[in-house]
Amino acid sequence: MSGLRITTAAEGTTHRVVLTGELDHETAPELERTLARLPQAAGHRLVIDLSGLALCDSSGLTTFIVARERALAAGTGFELTAPPPPVSRMLRVTGLDRVLLARHPQDA
Repeated sequence: MSGLRITTAAEGTTHRVVLTGELDHETAPELERTLARLPQAAGHRLVIDLSGLALCDSSGLTTFIVARERALAAGTGFELTAPPPPVSRMLRVTGLDRVLLARHPQDA
């Protein structure tokens, strides 16, 4: 059985979501519900920290895409940060790294 721990914190208009464990078809709905409850508006920012994620399947990727689209529609900034190597590889292979990951000037 898989498990996912979701921790949320807010600092001003930035909402940080930290994921620990496995994001898959069993746990993605829980993340979807959590993200849907976060306030989103122009000038807000949503940061999803993947550093503790051991696994992410296609359900997890879909959740990230839906969250990004919802954030963009609301004018909220969106980024995924700190993916561990297996998750980073999955994002790179699917091309989602170019859309979902935070970019910094040194990455260009």
